Amino acid sequence: MSIKKILGAAAAIAMIAGSATVAIAEDLREITFAQPSASAINSFPVFIAIGEGYFAEEGLDVQVETVNGSGAVLQALAAGQADFGRPGPGPLLTARSRGVDAVFIYNTAARANFGLMVQEDSDFQTPEDLAGQVIGTGTADGAEVGFARNVMSGSGLEAGEDYTMMTVGDGGPATAAFLRGEISAYSASVADAAVLVQRGVALRDVTPAEFARFFGNGIVTMNETIQSDPELVEKFLRGVHRGMIFAMDEANREASLDHFAAGFPQEIEDRDFASALFTAVRSKSIPVDPASSMGYIPPAVWSEWQDSLIANGDLAAPLDDLDAAYTNAFVDKISAEFE
Repeated sequence: MSIKKILGAAAAIAMIAGSATVAIAEDLREITFAQPSASAINSFPVFIAIGEGYFAEEGLDVQVETVNGSGAVLQALAAGQADFGRPGPGPLLTARSRGVDAVFIYNTAARANFGLMVQEDSDFQTPEDLAGQVIGTGTADGAEVGFARNVMSGSGLEAGEDYTMMTVGDGGPATAAFLRGEISAYSASVADAAVLVQRGVALRDVTPAEFARFFGNGIVTMNETIQSDPELVEKFLRGVHRGMIFAMDEANREASLDHFAAGFPQEIEDRDFASALFTAVRSKSIPVDPASSMGYIPPAVWSEWQDSLIANGDLAAPLDDLDAAYTNAFVDKISAEFE
């Protein structure tokens, strides 16, 4: 479904929700969704689907667990501690190289949701200018690490040789690292950057425009779940997809913010800031190709992600079967329901 049809699909959602044939089971199946940071806005379609009752209509009771970074999300999935998660494509591919049979099934950040940020008044204008400098990241193995390495290697600079990476955390710790001069740049998500700006650190993005195609975090599950319980995967993703459609309708902004507040009240204490952050995060979910449906995973960019990981030394060699790392089968089926 193209982005032009999203608002039209809202009518289909209303019909489904209001149909007498839709019955919410008294005994819902409890499942766990693991997210890499403590934010309802970053996982907005999930929290909207919870708040609007979309998951309940599918017979699901979705519990959200927050862990530290994409690596931890994948560990939770592999250990059976979570049914679905939202890691980045880079960490997923490196996990698969270690035998973790996790599969990318829905693209919630169709455009790059990271940027290489410097302080606004710094002399750094391009990634090349950061030669010999320290680049901060929120986690040691999150999606922002692979993104930063990708951007830097595109400028001919290699980690450990031409620049240094340092895990500094997010929010207050990242702000302090900038102000103390410990880092010259920060690989930040839209949310991370917004928090730093709110804390008084004016930022400027030096990421080259061509890196916008490197999509960000998305919904992932284990291949075992896909094979043994495809109906569960379809139900969960239908809820996510309906949450995405709901979010794209500007008339639903206040209701969306209320759902985020129910999940993480502290994130919505400054409602104006939260609303602006939601706008920024939501914009990253719109496919680069207007003909693509919400959630679509572009195979060509998937290959580029692998190439960049190999170039940066995060993967020793191409995966034996890159196509097994993702599937658009569920996206195609579910999006067709809302044409």
